[in-house]
Amino acid sequence: MAFRSLTTEEIQKLQEQGCQADRWENIEVTEAFNPSFVQKVKFTGHNRLGTFQTEIEMPGGIIIHSGIYNAWLHNCIVEDNVLIHTIRDYIANYTIENHTIVFDIKLLAVEGETTFGNGIAVEAISESGARSVMMYDRLSAQIAYIFALYRHRPQLIAVLENLITQYSNNVRSSHGVVASGAKLLRCDTIINVKIGEAAHIEGVRLMRNGSVNSAEDDPVFIGDGCHLQNFIICAGTKVNNATLISNSFVGQGCIFDKHYSADQSLFFSNCQGLHGEACSIFAGPFTVTHHKSTLLIAGMFSFLNAGSGSNQSNHLYKLGPIHQGLVERGSKTGSDSYILWPAKVGAFTFISGRHYSHCDTSDLPFSYLIEHKDESYLSPAINLRSIGTIRDSQKWPHRDMRRGKDHLDCINYNLLSPYTVERMVRGRDLLLELREKDETCALYKHQGVVIEARILSRGIRLYENAIWKFLGNSLITQLEKSDMPLTPQEIQSCLAATEPEGSGKWVDIAGMICPIQPLNTLLDQIENDPEITLETIHQTFRKIHLNYYQYEWTWASDMLTRWTGKHPGKYMPQDVIDVVNKWLSAVLNIDKWLYEDAKKEFVLSKKIGFGTDGDEDDKEKDFENVRGTMQTNESVLAIRRHMQEKEALGTKILDKIFEANPELSGKIAD
Repeated sequence: MAFRSLTTEEIQKLQEQGCQADRWENIEVTEAFNPSFVQKVKFTGHNRLGTFQTEIEMPGGIIIHSGIYNAWLHNCIVEDNVLIHTIRDYIANYTIENHTIVFDIKLLAVEGETTFGNGIAVEAISESGARSVMMYDRLSAQIAYIFALYRHRPQLIAVLENLITQYSNNVRSSHGVVASGAKLLRCDTIINVKIGEAAHIEGVRLMRNGSVNSAEDDPVFIGDGCHLQNFIICAGTKVNNATLISNSFVGQGCIFDKHYSADQSLFFSNCQGLHGEACSIFAGPFTVTHHKSTLLIAGMFSFLNAGSGSNQSNHLYKLGPIHQGLVERGSKTGSDSYILWPAKVGAFTFISGRHYSHCDTSDLPFSYLIEHKDESYLSPAINLRSIGTIRDSQKWPHRDMRRGKDHLDCINYNLLSPYTVERMVRGRDLLLELREKDETCALYKHQGVVIEARILSRGIRLYENAIWKFLGNSLITQLEKSDMPLTPQEIQSCLAATEPEGSGKWVDIAGMICPIQPLNTLLDQIENDPEITLETIHQTFRKIHLNYYQYEWTWASDMLTRWTGKHPGKYMPQDVIDVVNKWLSAVLNIDKWLYEDAKKEFVLSKKIGFGTDGDEDDKEKDFENVRGTMQTNESVLAIRRHMQEKEALGTKILDKIFEANPELSGKIAD
């Protein structure tokens, strides 16, 4: 864009309109500049002005012509068709891009050089700062996970620190940007903040040293009374109603509202914080807390639903707040739950009551952890038959608030995966081992929890059903890829594993489920490749994520080898029939348990309070009109459909086998 000096006539016109400048020669304008739309403006330093040719409709239908009115600009670039109106102090050292509105704000300035929040160390998980993560504009949950938890690889951490420092230095500037299409309305103080495209910032009290990484296709909203210091806010996030955020990173599609307070914390995609408080937490995707009395502190969470009054302690009043906790994906905390860190809670666990025993239930997922007689009692695998668990797994993909295509975090929504099934296999083995040590025992103790004998046996049975469900799903998925008759040769071709890196241990990298082998390959590359970049790391994580199903079959194939005594690549038709029969039995068992669990929501005790002032008939009608019936409930109908679909799928696979192998006809599922 070409600029020129003001003409004598333009200077005179500006002066007549109440404008002043320390040096008129330090103001440059575009060729089509019209001074009529610059009124009562003070200019200091060097400033550049674009053209003002559009009218802008404000809330309430008021029309204002683009231009600059009642303002003080210092060292600013104002691009085309911008509206700047009523600046109570001044705007200093900013580029205001095309079609931006800056209306009724106190102060917008850059002081000295700033990195706009990049490079700040966030003391997540450990308040001591020993797991600090340096934030930057494109920080993903996966990079942050490695940064926080892989302190046993100091060279890896050093490389990440260096890369983020380089990035921060590259964005370091003494000049800020309010990007095109942004709106700043009724704000107070904004200092050293980079504001992205289409951001809507209204009524903010204070923003200092941060980045609002809004995007045109996924804008950020920050609203009334909010205070943000040392922060990065990513696309699609909404922060409103006196929320307080300091020394924190907020990922894409998050919601923070109703006086929420967050300090020294990392939040990734689709987190929600209302009313409560977070201190030094690593909140992986879908960490949600909506209650005023809930404190999340010094822990790592993901896919969490925190109930009211949920609390943890990381301070034993000895050596300071040095303890930490890990609650694995999909867990829930009941009202007034409490955990004394350190502790580690397995995936998809429901936590109720108060727990002081520093338990580790990571090998016993899908459990209930409850307080009983001042001890922590565990019911292994009981959540596998909870309709709530299924509902949660189905709702998360639909609640992904991210728009556009540039998603920073890799998220795997699968309820059953090599990660959770591997834990269930270990859990089953553990429960069998405990029972074999003393079959007459009424109570078993393990890693800080108590397990009742009858519940232990039930847990073994539940885990076995879930394991067979997953293994059968994986096998059938491979067979469904073939349009050919399922002869022995075709079966073995379909079931051959092609991705060796899927074998062995699997991990949950803050929402991304993957085998340890490709992860370690990436970490080795980070440590040893002098040309590695943050974007290369990000793209490699995404490549691993997209290869999930190839990795999954390799792992499932290995587990089928262990559980059937034969590698699937050598299966004969009868072997497939055996696995399909076990799969179908497991699927129907689990669906029946879920169906029975759902029925509990329609029993007489759940109808208390309905039909107020009426008789029993009124109670039934009121309940049906408010809650529906067992026959019409969508979750119940989904279970029925699932049972029918899986029975049909099992029959289809078996029919294909019998068609290609007529000598096996008559061997049907139990």
